[in-house]
Amino acid sequence: MRITDKTYFNDYQNQLGFDLESMFNSMDFDSKKVDLGYRIQASAVFSSNIEGNSIDLNSFMNIKLSNQIFKPKKEVQEIDDLITAYEFAKANELNEENLLKIHEIIAQTLLPEYRQGVYRNDRMGVFDENGLVYLAIEAEFVANKMQELFADIQILLKQDLTLSELFYHASLLHLKFVHIHPFWDGNGRTARLLEKWFLAMKINSRAWKVQSEKYYKENLKAYYNNINLGVNYYELKYDGCLDFLVMLGKSLVTK
Repeated sequence: MRITDKTYFNDYQNQLGFDLESMFNSMDFDSKKVDLGYRIQASAVFSSNIEGNSIDLNSFMNIKLSNQIFKPKKEVQEIDDLITAYEFAKANELNEENLLKIHEIIAQTLLPEYRQGVYRNDRMGVFDENGLVYLAIEAEFVANKMQELFADIQILLKQDLTLSELFYHASLLHLKFVHIHPFWDGNGRTARLLEKWFLAMKINSRAWKVQSEKYYKENLKAYYNNINLGVNYYELKYDGCLDFLVMLGKSLVTK
């Protein structure tokens, strides 16, 4: 399935259950009360929490406030690196070269230097306590799949999309990226940032204020269950993708 595919769009709107455009436009994203810098920091914390980082938002902000590290230094650095990556994305165009730079920033504490900002050259799977959950596409096909993905991104960025269509394709981009699983580590963090980056190319800074990472973290079991559409890349059943696709839209009503 390509991220330009609108096969499920009508069902997406029905399953979402509310008028996304009206909901989004009713939210005061431009208010000074909604601080962009703070929202980006919060996004980085929640996205890191999804991957097992133990530092909650309150603790992280107090570390910044007191300028004292009273939590594991590596975990603090993981979040700081992710904040830097969000800030880089906010200031730069969405393209493949910049995505690799984003991963290089994110992976500073996750991977050795030679694996930062480059696609994997090994077979990669996703495992849980019971064993293999998902086997990603072979390494020799990753570069071609990523080039295809970015060709589709450029097609979408040139289209005049409604807000509902934009959220639909952003969610599909997130899902497709994690299924390709192009890096040794940092795929989830990168996918969640990429989703917002795509939105931001159309709706500017308001995208970075959407609390999607918070919503995914608070609905973590559903998040992972909804991503899981098959045991390997070749047996993915996108007929079941709607439960995942509506999550981004539903994050608009998170408290």
